[in-house]
Amino acid sequence: MNKGLSLIYQKLYSHFGPQHWWPADSPFEVMVGAILTQNTNWRNTERAINNLKEHKLLAPDKLYRLTPKRLASLIVPAGYYNIKAKRLKEFLKFFIKRYQANLEKMRSEDMRNLRYQLLSINGIGPETADSILLYALGKPIFVIDAYTKRIVSRHSLIREDAGYEETQVLFMKNLKADVKLFNEYHALLVRLGKEICIKKNPRCEICPLKNYK
Repeated sequence: MNKGLSLIYQKLYSHFGPQHWWPADSPFEVMVGAILTQNTNWRNTERAINNLKEHKLLAPDKLYRLTPKRLASLIVPAGYYNIKAKRLKEFLKFFIKRYQANLEKMRSEDMRNLRYQLLSINGIGPETADSILLYALGKPIFVIDAYTKRIVSRHSLIREDAGYEETQVLFMKNLKADVKLFNEYHALLVRLGKEICIKKNPRCEICPLKNYK
């Protein structure tokens, strides 16, 4: 493990403790949540998912049979609900037609092939695809988001303008390919980015990484 990355992980874990992320009752719920949480916070995503649960619709076949208009009306709290309804329907079409809505069949697919397939779905980008791979399917891939890029660039581990793939390579090449580690590490970075290493006026004086080197 890269010394800098290892030390960051140790300090964050010691400070925050285990994060128990992703919060969901099933892998399918994680998949839905990964799409709904695009461009919004988790609280709004949770409200949209709870709407689906309350209507007993959080199942691939049930969601797929809904009209886009009806689906959009149920996920309003997640924002951009018309767009997200279309994206969710595209994913459901893929999941049902290619994998017969069978999680184990999907999980048995080679990770690189599966990532390529997910990225071919309209509306699913690298962060969403990798969230599905890691959190729903237990594939060892590191998820990169704005919080992660901000933190590692501020600590001079990567350029500020580094892209998604370049940032991901930093973690993938320097950490053991371990699902549990990737899960916990990413969740800890998100926690730090939300609470302390914020975009404007970061709270550096209380940051657990202020003397990490």
